[in-house]
Amino acid sequence: MKPYSYRQDPRVPYFEDRPAVTIMDAQCGLCAKGARWIAHNDRRKEFAIVPLQSSLGRALIQHYGLNPEDPTSWLFLENGKAYTSLDACIRVARRLGGIWHSALILRLIPASLGRVLYRWVARNRYGFFGRTDLCNSPDPAIQTRLVTDRWENVE
Repeated sequence: MKPYSYRQDPRVPYFEDRPAVTIMDAQCGLCAKGARWIAHNDRRKEFAIVPLQSSLGRALIQHYGLNPEDPTSWLFLENGKAYTSLDACIRVARRLGGIWHSALILRLIPASLGRVLYRWVARNRYGFFGRTDLCNSPDPAIQTRLVTDRWENVE
């Protein structure tokens, strides 16, 4: 899809664009650690974090043809263009810069193996990392980047 294609989708609620937007499971311990890592390493304050359980998160996931009920659904929008799975993780690290550029070594993993590894971790993430409530994190670095539907309960 073209960059920023979600702007023309009436199912996607309006939100303020940022150069980098992550849509992640707000109940996943691994995702919460990822959100914390992003929030504390985003020196340019470019990232927005959108919970998958919010109406915005679900609409964006569906806009890009992903299933919000699929545990492997994770989305990264960079300048309006969508990336998923391991490629999204690599792009996030690259965007954060500095030492995180070293994550580019993950590109050496064959794409098919990377997809298998990503899906395996994603499907087992609650068992490996537990559950949490990202939206109620007391961390101010996360709260300033969190884009939620404040008027609705995040499940």
